Amino acid sequence: MFAGISLLVAGCPKGKTDFSLGRKAQDLQDYDAAFEYYQKALKTEPGNATYQIKFNQARFDAGEEHIQNGLKLRERGDLQSAASEFQRAASVDPASVVAVQELRKTIEMIDEKNRAANGASEPPPDSTASELATSPPQLKPLSQAPINLKMSNDAKIVFDTIGKLAGLTIIYDPDFPARRISVELNNVNLEQALDIVSIESKAFSTPLTENIILVIPDQPQKRRDYEDQFMRTFYLSNTMQPQDLTEIVTGLRQILDLKRIQQLNAQNAIVIRGTPGQLALAEKFLQDTDKARPEVIVQVSVLEARVDKIRDLGIFPPQTATIAINPNSNPPSSSSSSTTNTATPGTATLNQLNHLNQSDVVLTLPSARANFLLNDSTTRVIQNPEVRSVDGQTAKLNIGDRVPVATGSFQAGVGVGSTAGAGFVNPLVNTQFQYIDVGVNIELTPRIHPNRDVSLKLQVEVSSVGNNVTIGGIQQPIISQRKIAHEIRLKEGESSVLAGLITNSDMKQLNGWPGLAHVPILRYLFSEDSRDFEEDEILMILTPYVVRMPEWTKSNLKASYAGSDTNVHIRRESEMRTPQQPLSMAAPQGASLQPLAITARNPQVLSNAAQAAQIRFEPQSLSLKAGQTATVGVMADNVNDVFSIPLLIQYDPALISVEDVQPGGFLQAGDQEVAVVQRVDKVHGQAIISATRQPNTPGASGTGTIVGIVIKALAPGTSALSILQVNARDSKQRAIQLLTNQGIVNVEP
Repeated sequence: MFAGISLLVAGCPKGKTDFSLGRKAQDLQDYDAAFEYYQKALKTEPGNATYQIKFNQARFDAGEEHIQNGLKLRERGDLQSAASEFQRAASVDPASVVAVQELRKTIEMIDEKNRAANGASEPPPDSTASELATSPPQLKPLSQAPINLKMSNDAKIVFDTIGKLAGLTIIYDPDFPARRISVELNNVNLEQALDIVSIESKAFSTPLTENIILVIPDQPQKRRDYEDQFMRTFYLSNTMQPQDLTEIVTGLRQILDLKRIQQLNAQNAIVIRGTPGQLALAEKFLQDTDKARPEVIVQVSVLEARVDKIRDLGIFPPQTATIAINPNSNPPSSSSSSTTNTATPGTATLNQLNHLNQSDVVLTLPSARANFLLNDSTTRVIQNPEVRSVDGQTAKLNIGDRVPVATGSFQAGVGVGSTAGAGFVNPLVNTQFQYIDVGVNIELTPRIHPNRDVSLKLQVEVSSVGNNVTIGGIQQPIISQRKIAHEIRLKEGESSVLAGLITNSDMKQLNGWPGLAHVPILRYLFSEDSRDFEEDEILMILTPYVVRMPEWTKSNLKASYAGSDTNVHIRRESEMRTPQQPLSMAAPQGASLQPLAITARNPQVLSNAAQAAQIRFEPQSLSLKAGQTATVGVMADNVNDVFSIPLLIQYDPALISVEDVQPGGFLQAGDQEVAVVQRVDKVHGQAIISATRQPNTPGASGTGTIVGIVIKALAPGTSALSILQVNARDSKQRAIQLLTNQGIVNVEP
């Protein structure tokens, strides 16, 4: 027995065994195993078409299974496992472009996650090409503290003052006119201050770098010349036809006044070039409108109940009888008479009538028919199709047959002679056919409302072929139909029942002898009584179910600020709020305050700092009694080409206060005027001081006093003077790196 099995296995080709195992694995939906078995089978017989078909099918199924597993893992956040699944799918099915795309996308997500974990916000720069800018420069002022300013002066001076308070540089368009304005800014941030002053001076501003602002006259041509524009491609997910893209492009062009916008039907995308505000509003518009269109399933139930009853009872009696004289049925013998009978069969002469007998008379009796028929049939036809359609799109469903109906056109004959008998061609008939759908025909157009109600514009027809009729020598079918076309609105799950389409037919017929046909009981012997009863009723039920709705969120329903009619721009909510006062950084009484800037503390650093550019307090340590005032100088050492020095100084407001700021002589070198702007917050113990030379002048170099700070002692204790931030610039507006030092003020009782 074992020998026989061994011989059987040995005789079975290896390819067939692998192919059989592959089919079993495919039936069990183990597509990886099926792929491997089919691959082995195909290697044994590379030319087997069946093996090739099954192998390609298993390869596709296995790759698709790994892709779906990868998508599920990626949604759960397991990026590494998802990448492995996509890589496996790409190796199984190298022709799968989706697997390669998803693998590349997952790897990018892993890289972004790693960069975020390492604290890097941007990917490393490309060695072959520099990274393109994706947004306009973002201002980084020296201080985000609220601005309080009341001035009546030239617009340039007002802009310069705001810039110095924030530690920014303001430059102007050559055509910017001189205009005196009055402003009063109470607790506003930098962006709000710039907007207010721009409105009063009929100008607009745009950042050139993180700390330089350009102010331009507000004119249409100037906006075209100076307003930054960016290009962005928006890929849409839910448009179905090119007309959908055209409708979106038309809406964007009209609402946002876009002049450079292009739709790409092949990529299902829109490319826009515009200002940052226009792009932001376009993104908001597309997020609100690029939603999956609603879909609905309409269950249609068509029930037709037909009852046919036929009754045919009685004896159909003979109606007529005929008597015929046929004297030729038995003709006399010709041998005994010399007279020849020349009468036609079925006729008689007057001479023959004298010799008629019984054999010459023929009597024809009609036949009678007895009918005993009873037929009672019930027909019920049920159609229950489901039609799924997208909002606004017409869906059609035809269940039944297509019946040909002849439509003919007559073509006259052509005569080649003067008379009908001289070469005349008979007329020809060119017959054409048109096919008509017979059965259950449904045509509906849904409109889905936000509250999940469904409006249906529908046409339902139930038709069938009846008898045939001859028209023009051609038999044409008679089509009976029940048809309704109307518009209704239903709630989801609500059924619309169309009933009352009832046809009743009751036909009675009596054939028999007069008089006897109406005698009870006996009438069935002398008459035929037939009755044909037909009842046909159609019932239609329509029930809609919404299977997809657009995902509208609160952000989609929220309005967005869009600027003015001539200037489309946006504003952030944070830019429109009143800025919050910064928290006090004062140290507790008796504790020293540590500065946030670079501070030289050990002797080696101090030795090196003596040769480096730095800012320090002079004197570094000061002792006062409560109520006394003194001036502390802010010194610059070993600096080169200093044009402006904005500072942010912190102190303990419970122990000392800054009463005044006086200009020093360092930046006035060369008899230049120096603009000193100060803002002291005595509540939180902060002072913003900015000293700037006049425009188009070189910077100062060397060592000297920048400003002098008048300090008043309030209560006993020790307070630190710390330079939290410094944003020094040279005459070319380049940043200057400066070391800072800390001062100490001791207040004695």
